[in-house]
Amino acid sequence: MRNPKLHRYATRPGLYFTDDGGADAVVRSETADQVWLSVLEPIDQPSAFFGESVRLFDTPNVPFVRQIQEFAVCSRVIESLYVRETLFRMQGPNYGLWYVHLPKAWDGMRYGYRVDGAWDPKHGVRFNPYKLLLDPYGKGIDGSMELCPAAFSYDCDVVDGKVKGSAFGPMNTIDSLGHMPISVAIDDRDSKKHEGDPDHPHVPWSKTVIYELHVKGFTANAPWLPEELRGTYAGLAHPITLSYLQNLGVTSLELLPIQAKQDELFLQEHGRSNYWGYSTLNYFSPEPSYATKAARERGAGAVRQEVIDMVRALHEAGFEVIMDVVYNHTCEGGVEGPTTCWRGLDSISYYRHQKDNVGRLEDTTGCGNSLDFTNTHVITFAIDSLRYWAKRIGIDGFRFDLAASLARLDGEFTRHHPFLYALRSDLLLGNLKLIMEPWDLGNLGWRTGQFGSPFGEWNDRFRDTTRTFWLTDVEAGHGSGRVGMQEMATRLCGSADLFATDPGRGASSSINYVACHDGFTLTDLTQYAVKHNEVNGENNNDGSNVNHSANFGVEGPSDDPAITLKRERAAMNMLGTLLLSLGTPMMLAGDEFGNSQHGNNNPYSQDNDITWLTWDWLYAPEKTPQMNRLDTVSRLLSLRRSLDMFHHEDFFTRLSQLGLLKPSSRVQWFLPNGTTPMERDWFDLGMRSFTMRLLSNNEVDVLLLVNGVNEDTAFRLPSDSEWTPVWSSAESTGQRPGHGLAVEDLPTEDSQSTWTRNVPPDSSVHYLIKRMQERMAADDAIHLVSMVETENESSTLAMPAARDDDARDGGAHDGSVYGTSARDDARDASAVKGKAQSQAQTQSQSPAEQPAVAEQPDDNVWTAPALSISLMKQVG
Repeated sequence: MRNPKLHRYATRPGLYFTDDGGADAVVRSETADQVWLSVLEPIDQPSAFFGESVRLFDTPNVPFVRQIQEFAVCSRVIESLYVRETLFRMQGPNYGLWYVHLPKAWDGMRYGYRVDGAWDPKHGVRFNPYKLLLDPYGKGIDGSMELCPAAFSYDCDVVDGKVKGSAFGPMNTIDSLGHMPISVAIDDRDSKKHEGDPDHPHVPWSKTVIYELHVKGFTANAPWLPEELRGTYAGLAHPITLSYLQNLGVTSLELLPIQAKQDELFLQEHGRSNYWGYSTLNYFSPEPSYATKAARERGAGAVRQEVIDMVRALHEAGFEVIMDVVYNHTCEGGVEGPTTCWRGLDSISYYRHQKDNVGRLEDTTGCGNSLDFTNTHVITFAIDSLRYWAKRIGIDGFRFDLAASLARLDGEFTRHHPFLYALRSDLLLGNLKLIMEPWDLGNLGWRTGQFGSPFGEWNDRFRDTTRTFWLTDVEAGHGSGRVGMQEMATRLCGSADLFATDPGRGASSSINYVACHDGFTLTDLTQYAVKHNEVNGENNNDGSNVNHSANFGVEGPSDDPAITLKRERAAMNMLGTLLLSLGTPMMLAGDEFGNSQHGNNNPYSQDNDITWLTWDWLYAPEKTPQMNRLDTVSRLLSLRRSLDMFHHEDFFTRLSQLGLLKPSSRVQWFLPNGTTPMERDWFDLGMRSFTMRLLSNNEVDVLLLVNGVNEDTAFRLPSDSEWTPVWSSAESTGQRPGHGLAVEDLPTEDSQSTWTRNVPPDSSVHYLIKRMQERMAADDAIHLVSMVETENESSTLAMPAARDDDARDGGAHDGSVYGTSARDDARDASAVKGKAQSQAQTQSQSPAEQPAVAEQPDDNVWTAPALSISLMKQVG
């Protein structure tokens, strides 16, 4: 052992290459009796350790784990695997750490650890030297787990794909080498590694628009990519992919987990895989399956380099890269799960155990285990891995899955948790975007808004409010709603009731979203009243039953033009609310063009066309519904980016919560008749139409006209300015606010050309477009369906008004979603306009004593289409 060289770099766990051509290996195990470093070499190559190791041979009745106790360095040949294993006995424990210096080490070296100690499952101690363990700090990974007895530390069998045995029984004595993944050393000492890298975009929170995507699913079906790049890191970094994202207008990509993963035991037993990746196998290694085949064949270093190149390309294109990370639990699951790393190294230290039964693990994640963030060394481990991804890979921020589990002391959540302080105070991490999923399955697990500065948090209240207001409340009918003006106003203003908690903390901390990977897509919210997860193999019992969705009379896709109109309007209402609200918006990839998962709200195990985005529509020669929605969303994102009022973080802070101390001077509220809401109006759930004015310090003001009733509604706008509409959710169905007492019908064209008609013949995508369009024509893959084709319908795409009998009832409808039936949809545009005039008074007021808008309009009266959200801009 070369002790003078030991500790030269090794102050923390990990494998550190040294200048003498070797490496220092350090691993933590506070309760082990002995630890060995295992290095694997092919038999047909000379060993780097021939001069120092003692060769072991099979000896009857003497297992190799007893033989290795006798020598400081020994080796054995496993012919069936064509591999030589050299074992180095480590020194320790020294404050819980074990050390050894390797005389030789190389980039790509395959290695792991074996750990011996007590076997006492009832007390949570499960050491088993027959199991080759991953390095928790390993930067590369190779191989995968086989569902066989060797993968488990307890004695068991695998019968018909199911594990049979007791986790509290005797120790398993089958060697796991060859049946489990192993660590791969990567030499990244190059101090010039990031020279020439593009600058990080550093997008301010106030200008951030997050786009959540899955690295594989985003491009798995991408026709612009050659087969070898589809579904890969390199595919996401492709110029055409980047161009699409730039044209869309988002600023920051939030990637579902790309740390190395392993399928949970339940999925393996059922022949399925964890597509989402919320089952971490290693916190320093990227997931190899998302790399190109060429990179995987070159090894772990090439996989890592592909990730680095992807991040560089995204930075060069102006995008931030945010990683979804899962530190609340590991892939090892409960005590019945496999032993890959932490369980075999030191289960007592890494995992939380039940207080009244230490042999069982505490589970606040629903995944079988919870990492113990009351242990300082577990916090250090997490911080070290986060710093690695930020410093060496170039990541701009992190989203923490089930973050409430990371902030529990003695089982209870606290915003003063050491892990949260470690993140805040770290000079590198504290300046990145840190986003919390503020709940878990533990006691009092809902903690939205309670993490404090500088953390952003997913806002489930925004999600549920937006869905309820535009979908389920409308379906329930007039007077039956659960969301009124006060709740909507609070969410539009960045949820000050939740996020105005610290001095300086305000709207930008609220990560607003309507759809994310977990749940229905935006389109499915308007197509399915209930979940359809049958293909998941859990009898449709998985996934949430509370979705606040509506199907508009037909469960699933429909060719009925009337239903199509209503669904599109509802989808744009939700997207408009998302992108015109104060706070930080987050979109789910594919929502901008109507992606569907066929009603599956929990497709975590669907690595197929259910979750992969479909792109064929992008190459159609004429406008498709997907293109129309994409154009609308892109324009809305561009408007948001151009408006000054969304670029401030001072709308609401701790001193300006709604109802606390003083209102914000940056926002004003009006009823449709132009008056200021009274206290009774705020608490009236029937008050669903109102105006929100955002005042700019140095640019023009804007108004949001929210018309949550099923009637075209007249709004009296502030008289100190002239106003003009710049965007409306009703444009998706052929309308926008009209000056006076009628909405404006937009002209439509039977055929609209797309960018594919203007591609130069010498363009690199010209052949691709031609081939795609020929294929679509041959397969009839895309059907361009007119939005309105019924014989008696108007030539416009106007949303129909309520029936006459509804109007006599003050706008109530018969319970059909958006208050119309198929025969009502055939009414012409003049009926819509006439009804708007006669019912503007009724729908613009809640209390009877409020004055109505005059029948003879003045310059300040505009009529908003039924069930719409519109953006008006100050003129001059």
